[in-house]
Amino acid sequence: MSCTPESRIPSSSWHPRLPAPLIPYDPGPPMPVSPGFPGYPVPRCSLSPDDSPVPGRCQVLPGSLLLLLSAPCRPSSPGKAKARRAEDEPSPPGRAGLGLHRDRAGATMASIGNFLRRSLRRAGRREGKDGASAVENIPPQVPQGKQGERSSAFYSAGQFFFEYLVLVSLKKMPDGRYEPKITYQFPKRENLLKGQKEEEERLLQAIPLFCFPDGNNWAPITEFTSETFSFVLTNVDGSRKIGYCRRLLPSGRGVRLPEVFCIISCLGCFGLFSKILDEVEKRRQISMAVIYPFMQGLRESPFPAPGKTVTIKSFIPESGTELIELTRPVDAHLEHVEFQALLQRLSPHLILHIFASAMLERRLIFLAEELSVLSQCIHAVAALLYPFTWAHTYIPVVPECLLDTVCCPTPFMVGIQMRHLERVLEQPMEEALIVDLCEGKIIRAVGDEEEILPGKLQNEMLISLNRHNNNNNEHSSEQVNTLVSEAFVQFFVRLVGHYGSHIKWGRSGSGSFQERAFCKAIASRSCRRLVKKFVKTNMFSLFIEEAEKSRIPQEAYFQQKIIEYHEQKKHRRES
Repeated sequence: MSCTPESRIPSSSWHPRLPAPLIPYDPGPPMPVSPGFPGYPVPRCSLSPDDSPVPGRCQVLPGSLLLLLSAPCRPSSPGKAKARRAEDEPSPPGRAGLGLHRDRAGATMASIGNFLRRSLRRAGRREGKDGASAVENIPPQVPQGKQGERSSAFYSAGQFFFEYLVLVSLKKMPDGRYEPKITYQFPKRENLLKGQKEEEERLLQAIPLFCFPDGNNWAPITEFTSETFSFVLTNVDGSRKIGYCRRLLPSGRGVRLPEVFCIISCLGCFGLFSKILDEVEKRRQISMAVIYPFMQGLRESPFPAPGKTVTIKSFIPESGTELIELTRPVDAHLEHVEFQALLQRLSPHLILHIFASAMLERRLIFLAEELSVLSQCIHAVAALLYPFTWAHTYIPVVPECLLDTVCCPTPFMVGIQMRHLERVLEQPMEEALIVDLCEGKIIRAVGDEEEILPGKLQNEMLISLNRHNNNNNEHSSEQVNTLVSEAFVQFFVRLVGHYGSHIKWGRSGSGSFQERAFCKAIASRSCRRLVKKFVKTNMFSLFIEEAEKSRIPQEAYFQQKIIEYHEQKKHRRES
């Protein structure tokens, strides 16, 4: 699925005083369904050189949903030592090839896994052709560029703001239940190739379930507080789509059903898109026709560089033309995060327990009733790992019909509404950290969270977090983001900041990471014990894999912090 939108629609096709065309969504023909499993379209997966499924990174589409098999991804360079280690380790019994299922499918986890192993052999190897790794549902993160700037195409300045704006409404079914359906789509893409059309259909069929993840038990209401949340969908080629959602009650009298405006974009910037959704909601209360000229103007504007502003002209009846300024944060690696949401609900001590579990790629479940709380807090936890990237199952809000996600034996980071707590606890899950964001407590833990982080570094981070927590009302959201991020970046600088000194460069220009020497160079026993575990994680392997490709660091901001740290140490020794 390409992340590049089609060519721009000429601005002359819109007029601020004329009703904008409302384009009904046509779902098209149903997707092919796998034999023996009702509602399961044929899954797709990247294959290894021996034409067998890669143990983990697959895409399964239950019903109309883009989803994943949550086994860890294989490093893309099998010749590397870390890749050999991952391949040589036998899979624990019952773990290989497990997938997710829906209740109504009536299939066990094991039987789905067996079916997928047979059917996935039909897919072609994508990684070998275009170098794209099939990494599923990875939260937005950072690589290269200017200080704090992501060099990934997903965050490039000048790109389109969004690919689609869709309206998801609740439609009453014959049995009396309400199901979410896309009722309008902007823009309507024409002249797509067959493959592009199929990819677009998969994306658009997945959206409604994530816009109304809390099931079908809706009824017309008179009052509803608008809420903003987001979700992440990942295609088989590794390309990510972020859905920014605003659920609201349309204006009117009497009982009404809530609806969701969802902006689909390859760009990760929660604060900026939240402001865009504010404008969408304001226009929705006037007329649907007023929304589309605004979105067309936005679509014709390039995505700004970090710290820059783009101005959108928008006409509103009886108000005239408005100028709307959208500013991108200076630090691009913090533009998709809101650390205040985490600090307001969890103590610094618990945040460090969660961070330690995420660092070792364990299973994490977050519980809250509000969708906005779930998505904000999970994005914040993922951002604490910078400069590393969570490389496993990542679903900020799990739809009700996919609660079996928690049965996956592989690492995951998911958000589940509190109303489903009893069902979650009844699932036959392996060890997991379950966090109650409503009460600010941990419901279930592995038991060793207190001992994972080295004591000295943990105390320093606690002091820093407590200081920021106590002064929470004195700092802006951007200041809190910077201060909190700095504490965790400094932790990684001190723990693994010497990684560059242990990459041996060959004449060809490629490097080879010397893992044993890297671990031996750590003087602190507690730090060395943690690092020996950390180097076995996917997030560290992927980070080192990128570092071995070029002498130019892929994380310029992190590298700058490493240089500053060594300069400070040198200055202290000389003084």
